[in-house]
Amino acid sequence: MRSPMRRFALLAALLLVMAGIFSQAAPAVGADDTFSRETPVVRAVKLAGPAVVNVSTTRVTDKSAHPFPRYQGDEFFERFFGDFFDAPGSERPQRASLGSGVIIDGQRGYILTNEHVIQQGTEIRVTLSDESEYPAELVGSDPDSDLAVLQIKPAKPLPSLPMGDSATLMIGETVIAIGNPFGLSHTVTTGVVSATGRTIRADDRVYRDFIQTDASINPGNSGGPLLNINGELIGVNTAIMAQANGIGFAIPINKARRIIQSLISYGEVRPIWLGLYLQDLSPQLALVFRTPSRQGVIISEVDPGGPAAGSGLARGDVILTLGRQKLRSVDDYEDLLRTYGENDVIELRIFRKGRAYRAKIKAEAYPLKQALRLSLARYGLSVTEPSPNRRAKTGLPIDRVRSDSPAARIGLRPGDIVHQINEMKMVTHEDFLKAMARYRLRTALAMIVQRGRYAYHITLTP
Repeated sequence: MRSPMRRFALLAALLLVMAGIFSQAAPAVGADDTFSRETPVVRAVKLAGPAVVNVSTTRVTDKSAHPFPRYQGDEFFERFFGDFFDAPGSERPQRASLGSGVIIDGQRGYILTNEHVIQQGTEIRVTLSDESEYPAELVGSDPDSDLAVLQIKPAKPLPSLPMGDSATLMIGETVIAIGNPFGLSHTVTTGVVSATGRTIRADDRVYRDFIQTDASINPGNSGGPLLNINGELIGVNTAIMAQANGIGFAIPINKARRIIQSLISYGEVRPIWLGLYLQDLSPQLALVFRTPSRQGVIISEVDPGGPAAGSGLARGDVILTLGRQKLRSVDDYEDLLRTYGENDVIELRIFRKGRAYRAKIKAEAYPLKQALRLSLARYGLSVTEPSPNRRAKTGLPIDRVRSDSPAARIGLRPGDIVHQINEMKMVTHEDFLKAMARYRLRTALAMIVQRGRYAYHITLTP
């Protein structure tokens, strides 16, 4: 009897000891340290959130019925009478647009956003994460890259976001987008890098070298940051494809760095050129030149004062590639040229008389003297400085319209006043030349042109 009782007592004691050990080792359900809810995504958002801002713009427009029937027989006014300003009794409604931005320099108050967010806005306001609001000045914008830099002047330094390295992005790595879609402030979405180096066509523009992600990017997210898991800025979100579903795009921060510096230094990105005039390679010409794959563009002229003058390139040479990209048309050449900056060395692969070789050309800023030649050749018009009694006002008089040119066909005449080209206001003749140089790769120009007392929005295409 004693032996079974002893074994039972020992077993009971062992069970009590084990119960005590487990009761100490296992915390109660609901204890604070059961699971760590602060994931890397949460930490990245905490780091970046204070540097994300809301950008709102207001545009004042004028709409009214045509008040002067006597102009109804005029081709110019008949086509554009519905869109003018300064008419007696015309209404001035306001259109507000919302977007996002990211503070890149808290000391100086610089904010990076998309160009299309602030395009044609007459007033720009920035709301910080603490809901304080400031008026913003446009430091500079670049339509070709869809980037703009704003500046606000707060009383104290602002939190800013460190820039990462978009060249090291890996397909499949986690990314985070923060923005204000549909006016909902500081909305966070996550996804992965789906692809890099994407080329996107939107409206009349081609955007190259974009990051593709499945993180949701909607209107209002535009201009906001795309982050890596460490909370570093590796891209600028842009909602440029309205039909996109489950696909987002961002401008790589490495590409944006050069543009940001140029916008802060000069207020614009100076367009570049190589001093080459080109034409498309037709199937017939491809047979004549015996080009491989029958692709490329033909050099029709080398400007004697341009960057390519000493490169050995000559009329009749066929350019097969620019950088690492194949060329199929002059449009391809112009689109790729947008991705380079002043002083960049660009490598071309050239085909001449059955042999291929390579040439390197250092890109230079596009000279304004070429802009006047471009304006006359492509659009058929030139402007002159305003008369002294108009010098305090905006607007440049058209002094020449070439017959049978795009300008003549749309109805422009000498004496009409050009007030604005795209978002650039015309005050001096240099403004006109800068606009021609800046938008030389566009397929159309949006202009405000005045005749008499009234002004009209027109679209000029070559």
